[in-house]
Amino acid sequence: MSDTLTLRIDGAEPPTAAAVKALGAVCDEAEDGGGTGVVAVYVTGAPEPGWTRGLDVQLVSKWERTLRRLERLPAATVAIARGDCGGTALDAFLAADIRVATPGTRLLVARDGEATWPGMASYRLVQLAGAAGIRRAVLFGLPIDAPEAQALGLVDDLAADPASGVAAAAGLVGGLSGKEVAIRRQLLFDATTTSFEDALGRHLAACDRSLRSDAARVVS
Repeated sequence: MSDTLTLRIDGAEPPTAAAVKALGAVCDEAEDGGGTGVVAVYVTGAPEPGWTRGLDVQLVSKWERTLRRLERLPAATVAIARGDCGGTALDAFLAADIRVATPGTRLLVARDGEATWPGMASYRLVQLAGAAGIRRAVLFGLPIDAPEAQALGLVDDLAADPASGVAAAAGLVGGLSGKEVAIRRQLLFDATTTSFEDALGRHLAACDRSLRSDAARVVS
């Protein structure tokens, strides 16, 4: 895998078979890349009224499952948001490890006619920011502007130049193993739902893996 894999997602477009295929191809390349480099996802755009026309739950399921692959990649992921971001753009943005936004960015939970779209973006918003902080966005579709998103922990950094955001992310992960980052990420996810007793074994297994790796490097 090259140092940076790049994908662009237009949130004005609903989930499509082509979008699932494009995201899946990036995931394939990252998974085959030996756990090095960064996956950069540039997102912008939000759906217009009527965007769900023609969608079916099977396609939505494929999109959500491919997003889950992105969220679990053995590589660090950075999403860069610009302008209004909703629909597929918001989905991918929230699934990234590092989230950067330009100052004028707004995060939008899309509407589907009768209410806001009940996709997994709302789940990730709650996991990242808590129910109270994003209640109005999830229930009523009120936009979350960039400074508020940063205060809520949805955005890690505001950057007028998206390239600087990718460079900063690359600097953070320099020298780290993508496979080990994935393990730490999963431990992070599990921490909110797993008891100390159940988590202990997983953390000890990760510690053992790290110690064995360190010992192997010393021997070599």
